Amino acid sequence: MLIRVEIPVDAAGIDNLLRKAFGRDDEADLVQRLREDGLLTLGVVATDDEGGVVGYAAFTPVDVQGEDRQWVGLGPLAVEESLRRQGLGEKLVYEGLDSLNEFGYAAVVVLGAPEYYGRFGFKPAAQFNLHCRWPDSAEAFQLYVLANNALEGANGLVEYPPHFNHN
Repeated sequence: MLIRVEIPVDAAGIDNLLRKAFGRDDEADLVQRLREDGLLTLGVVATDDEGGVVGYAAFTPVDVQGEDRQWVGLGPLAVEESLRRQGLGEKLVYEGLDSLNEFGYAAVVVLGAPEYYGRFGFKPAAQFNLHCRWPDSAEAFQLYVLANNALEGANGLVEYPPHFNHN
């Protein structure tokens, strides 16, 4: 098992994994549109011994109150069904956080299960007076701070690229 940053040859495998993992086309189509428009800040893949993509985490730019503060959103995150609950998703998230930290990004937001993302150190974004556009998402919308000054003057609406509005 190899965990690394995605390269162009991974695109078809990522697409296939997302369609299978979610049982629909929405997430795969989203990642495809983001990639085409240059809005994938980072993609992390897990590949098996044959080079097949068995896990994926996407990170895309987000704005805070309309301002680019070097924040990114995590998602979608997917692991092949037969490999779930073995820590692979965790490895993908940690690899992404490490890489983003090295690249100088300030913070990561995610819309997901608090009990899952909480163990990585994500905290409810509402604690920091931050929210996203989706109703009833306060509990699921979480924040991970990478840079010490990430929260200075940061509050209000965290906006994902418009591509996410199609889902």
